[in-house]
Amino acid sequence: MEAILLEYAWVLVVLIVLEGLLAADNAVVMAVMVKHLPKAQQKKALFYGLFGAFVFRFAALFMITFLVNIWQIQALGAAYLLFISIKNIYDSRKGKEDDHPDAKPRKQSGFWMTVLKVELADIAFALDSMLAAVALAVTLPELGNFHVGGINGGQFSVMLLGGIIGLIIMRFAARQFVVLLEKYPALETAAFLIVGWVGVKLVVLTLAHPALQIIDPAFPHSTLWKTTFWIVLAGIAVNGYLVGVRQNREKLNG
Repeated sequence: MEAILLEYAWVLVVLIVLEGLLAADNAVVMAVMVKHLPKAQQKKALFYGLFGAFVFRFAALFMITFLVNIWQIQALGAAYLLFISIKNIYDSRKGKEDDHPDAKPRKQSGFWMTVLKVELADIAFALDSMLAAVALAVTLPELGNFHVGGINGGQFSVMLLGGIIGLIIMRFAARQFVVLLEKYPALETAAFLIVGWVGVKLVVLTLAHPALQIIDPAFPHSTLWKTTFWIVLAGIAVNGYLVGVRQNREKLNG
């Protein structure tokens, strides 16, 4: 019994780290999407975004055994993340090209449209978060005789704790990312590259889905893919930060 509890404790620690990273990604997206709004509206939009993240993550947690069987949902999540990544990076580049005194300012989304976009992103991140949690939790031995949504109660409890801690991290990270983006605007591109990379991750999960098996179903859970995913994600984040620091220094010196 002690060995099982130690195994549960270890997986919970790993899951907390994983959910924390995914929550940070979600917080970055919210920060980027609301930063064009006035300060007062930013806070309101972040509140709605955090509330939506809370609701969607728990909905996905209880529906995960149903969601896992529908590859189209994973595909839609991947398509949306890739769409907002490509669109925002394109708009950002186009805005820089048109940056001259006579250029008309780009039309920005209003408050409620911004909230809607944030909520849609929350859904995609909630799906990715719960799929990652399930992949870890099901490796644990079953504990107890009760089940929740087709998942053993012990495994479900680990997923629940990891999800709650991830949401707490997101709650405190979102506003800080808004401040960071104001100081280092270059991080916006890095943020949307990360969004696109998470979208690629969902594409891989979709292609490996048992109903499709376009690629080996074991590949998304392989050490090679997991290592590649996190190295690329970390590389995007570090490069974005370094570029932001350099541009900020050039601006101050210029």
